[in-house]
Amino acid sequence: MKLTKGGHAPVPTSLLTVVLSWQSDHEVDAHALLLAEDGQVRSDRDFVFFNAPRHLSQAVTLDQEPAPGTARLSVSLPRTESEVDRIVLTGSVDGASFGDIPGLILTVFDHNRPATWFEINDAESVRAMMFGEFYRREGAWRFRAVGQGWSVGLAGLVAEFGVRVDDPATPGPVTPGPANGDRATRAGSAQRSAATQPGGSTGTTDARRADAAQPFGAAAASATSPAPAAQSAGSAQRPGTGSATAVRQPTPLPTVPRRGFSLERETPLVPPVRPPNPERADWHPHPDTPAHLRWWNGSEWTDATRPRPPADAKHCARCGRPRRRRFFGAPAPCRECATEIEQYLSGWRGRAERALRTVGPHGDDWDALWTALRYQRIDRAQALTLLRPQAHDHVERLVAFAFADGRVDQAEMDDFDDTVATLALHGPLIEDLRRRMQRVRTLTRLRDGELPTLSANGLHLDPAEQLHLNVPAIHIRQLARGPKHTEGRLLCSNKKLRFTGADTGTEMLWSRVVSVTAEVGTVVVAATSARGGAVFEVADPHHVAATLEGALRVAKRLALTPGRLDTRTIPQEVKAQVWQRDGGKCVECGDSHYLEFDHIIPLSRGGATSAQNLQILCRACNRVKGARI
Repeated sequence: MKLTKGGHAPVPTSLLTVVLSWQSDHEVDAHALLLAEDGQVRSDRDFVFFNAPRHLSQAVTLDQEPAPGTARLSVSLPRTESEVDRIVLTGSVDGASFGDIPGLILTVFDHNRPATWFEINDAESVRAMMFGEFYRREGAWRFRAVGQGWSVGLAGLVAEFGVRVDDPATPGPVTPGPANGDRATRAGSAQRSAATQPGGSTGTTDARRADAAQPFGAAAASATSPAPAAQSAGSAQRPGTGSATAVRQPTPLPTVPRRGFSLERETPLVPPVRPPNPERADWHPHPDTPAHLRWWNGSEWTDATRPRPPADAKHCARCGRPRRRRFFGAPAPCRECATEIEQYLSGWRGRAERALRTVGPHGDDWDALWTALRYQRIDRAQALTLLRPQAHDHVERLVAFAFADGRVDQAEMDDFDDTVATLALHGPLIEDLRRRMQRVRTLTRLRDGELPTLSANGLHLDPAEQLHLNVPAIHIRQLARGPKHTEGRLLCSNKKLRFTGADTGTEMLWSRVVSVTAEVGTVVVAATSARGGAVFEVADPHHVAATLEGALRVAKRLALTPGRLDTRTIPQEVKAQVWQRDGGKCVECGDSHYLEFDHIIPLSRGGATSAQNLQILCRACNRVKGARI
């Protein structure tokens, strides 16, 4: 609906968008004032403008980044407090007047649909203007097009509605410019005259209205000044007593003028310069003096500074001193720094060893060690080289703990990779440990039911049957005249276990299979009947047994849920106790490499998973012991 000056229309009680648009390069600021029934703001917080873009009630919000040539306000009428009777929409311009700005249009949108609009074609040469207002009428909201201006600018406009501005040159109630006839000014004048007439109302509302209509600072002075003489005399005569009682005049209190706020735009604070990777404590170029380095502690700049060393081979990269020259080759290292680094690392090494034995290369204690090295400007590679023997021992301990229960979860695999990368370890020993970890991780995934799906070319499978294993095997059968070996292929699917040979074959449904066990060179499959089992000789018994166990778990719905371990699980505190007792070495030969936790009495023979029944053996001694006691 198009409105003219003075026109009004109903608006929906919802979230509305008020857009002021114009056709020039000028910058127009939009504002809003939330007024009570007396036509004044309740406090300065009811003024929404560029320095306070959001009202406390969320009823009015100013868009601080509108499109060019527009200003936007969001008005939520449902959130407007009940004490607010009107929402006045105003605007201001600096360095020009609204008479110089063509195409002024105020549009009220309801869900991106224009509800009403007002074209301002007769704007005077004023720097502030009241475009329109939302007001309550019989429980509903309406919008009125106003289009009145203030020649004294924004300070005079907001002061008319009771906002105190920190500008002593700005008058209090200002009469609008020509052709304005502001209704708020006439109402304010009438309220002031009623408050000062003899016998007029002296209630809180009238006093507040009179105070709001006074110039800045006058209200505070009047509130603390003595009562007028006429009122004092009237109060001295009590009705019905017939005598006058002297009333002592109160001592005037010192006048403390209420401080207003400035309409000057607040300069946004420039955030302090933060280095790259601000969570890491390190030396960085000084933000103010690039020729120096300044210490960043991970959250803020400290007072610690040092000269920035030259970036060339002729000077020490740590202290900046010139290096001694050699007749041949690169310059000699800095003697002073080498001595300081050696002395510092002698104490640092002990703290690093204790951290590795307790928390490992993770956590705040470990990070603090390397933060101290960075503060001393000591190369990380030099410290890692010094710590390499202890780092190898820690990785051996980590792998032995992972192998203790015969499983390697993904978290343990990730921990191994992170530890090796953090400690910068490499070489044949580390690569062999990684291959062992990866193999056990593969077997763990197979036992948990993560089985591969193979191609079944040339095989006759049942419908919906998937092939998981197809390997050469020798079926060993115990006959009266001795064992018989039949060569063929072992097939494992989600339905059954098959063996196909040259002159024989057998099938076993998973419902008949009880368990699968890997022994030396063979896989033993136990079934519900004594003659239903089978023994197969394969090249990799552990891999085949893990695949068969995984297929059995899936077929019988026994697949382990994430985080659940089988009966071979060894608690972490038991691992640490056994490792501490045996000194982190094989109890048989004393070797400290390829260590494993061994059950002295095997689980298959009723052995318990306890510290008394566990020992540390190297891989070779563990294979020799086998399942013997």
